[in-house]
Amino acid sequence: MFRQRKSRKVKVGKLYIGGDAAVAVQSMTTTDTTDAKATVEQIHGLEELGCDIVRVSAPTMDAAKSLKEIKENINIPLVVDIHFDYRIALEAVKYVDKLRINPGNIGSSDKVQQVVKACRDYSVPMRIGVNLGSLERDLFEKYGYAPEAMVESAMRHLKILEDLNFYDTIVSLKASDVPRMVRAYRLFAEKTDYPLHLGVTEAGSKIPGTVKSAMGIGMLLFEGIGDTIRVSLSEDPKEEVKVGKQILRALGLRNDGVQVTSCPTCARTEIDVIRLVEQLENATEKLKKPLKVAVMGCAVNGPGESKKADIGIVGAPGNHLLYKDGKIVKRINDNEIYEVLLKEINEKVNGN
Repeated sequence: MFRQRKSRKVKVGKLYIGGDAAVAVQSMTTTDTTDAKATVEQIHGLEELGCDIVRVSAPTMDAAKSLKEIKENINIPLVVDIHFDYRIALEAVKYVDKLRINPGNIGSSDKVQQVVKACRDYSVPMRIGVNLGSLERDLFEKYGYAPEAMVESAMRHLKILEDLNFYDTIVSLKASDVPRMVRAYRLFAEKTDYPLHLGVTEAGSKIPGTVKSAMGIGMLLFEGIGDTIRVSLSEDPKEEVKVGKQILRALGLRNDGVQVTSCPTCARTEIDVIRLVEQLENATEKLKKPLKVAVMGCAVNGPGESKKADIGIVGAPGNHLLYKDGKIVKRINDNEIYEVLLKEINEKVNGN
């Protein structure tokens, strides 16, 4: 197992970020925040899939006031995204568990002091979020689109808070391309022990965004860098949560839910692996109990994978082999595979 970077621990609602806390999956709502009912409904859907922290945007005072109702009706920590207007931050901080803001962007030192005081009064930490696409002009002129620019920007914002004796801070340094993003986090991780929120920003649509996020986030997590993650996709935010969980599972950092091992199929395949896997993943995506299921098309690698799994199916001519706890328990026909596997999964989940 890789060695985790030592970072300070910051409390965000009922969770801790950093230190020895588990890496958390975050997503962001796409609803109008002033529509509290729709926003709460979307958050509940994300939570069911395993989202640990949710972020909403509050571009207006009305949106900030809606946070009260939203917070009262959800269970996971609530983060609010604020830009430019310190008055919105002062309203929002009453209701949320974390404030995402860049203190250098909200005006005079007096305004920053008011926001910091409010965060301290309500025990709300901050996240400084630096994006390569929105650097300060002087840093862009000095570095261009370089990782060093993001690091200096983050250090600049941190100093504003540190001068006010505020250290409950999480930092992100996001870029839309993987090499710059990875380099920025590595550089920053060498300089401080602040917890880090990882993400490849504006990663794109589902497939390219998933690949870019898995590469960038995965490389850093494998090096022990990162305390929370968000997969940014031009998609339903539920897909962000699913991909985020899969990244953590692939690295052994998360072990919840049904994990399906399946073959890519070939001319030897005796069952419809592709359709079966899709059906099983859709049917089990909200289950929390750790369970390994193997769906294998033939007897070449099928028995080995099925023996390692809690439940497995191996395609064979005529009828197919059902494995349970590493042993063959019976043969089943094509038309009953899905129902039998789902029944076995539910019995395992329910302790039968």
